[in-house]
Amino acid sequence: MEKQVKSKQRVTDHGEVLTGKREVNTMLDLVKSETERIDSRFLEPACGTGNFLTVILERKLRVVEARYRKSQLDYERYAILAVSSIYGIDILEDNVQQCRHRLFGIFDLNYLRLFKNKTKDDCRESIRFILERNIIHGDALSLKTVGDNPKLIIFSEWSPVNRSMLKRRDFTFHGLLKHAAIKELPLFSDLGEDVFIPAPEKEYPLTHFLEVADADKH
Repeated sequence: MEKQVKSKQRVTDHGEVLTGKREVNTMLDLVKSETERIDSRFLEPACGTGNFLTVILERKLRVVEARYRKSQLDYERYAILAVSSIYGIDILEDNVQQCRHRLFGIFDLNYLRLFKNKTKDDCRESIRFILERNIIHGDALSLKTVGDNPKLIIFSEWSPVNRSMLKRRDFTFHGLLKHAAIKELPLFSDLGEDVFIPAPEKEYPLTHFLEVADADKH
């Protein structure tokens, strides 16, 4: 039996009721082709412990495995791209930590199963770093982080360039929503239609996908 309520107090304080796996799969099946496209981006603004995001990642990684399991480097490249396409916000810090932990665990379990003692710590560090950037402790209503010094939520866009390189650009969530409302055009789209992307808060040099965590230290 799935536990959908952690405590009555959390329901009272935050309206927290976790979505069951059957309902998650039924809802995601409405956009099934997108959940199975490696680079399609998903944002869950009240992600909880990741019930939606974990299933999305599982679906994406099944596609990565089917296509790229014969090449470890290709698998790593596209698994990182799959993880980088998933975003979440939650107002409760323990949910954020658990969501990151679950998403990393799904990746790592599959990675170990496929490549055993050939797995790379650099790949794991890239995954952990991206999850720290993509799963945010924040309030999707105020568009700010939660804590002693709230700031505008910033999301990183991760775009593959020349196969092994990633281009990172940081955008405020407020700016993305504002421009989406004004322009009525999709954001971060790669389906071929017109898009509008506001100016990023910061751009980073091209970085090898196994070195994204190190690049942020410079």
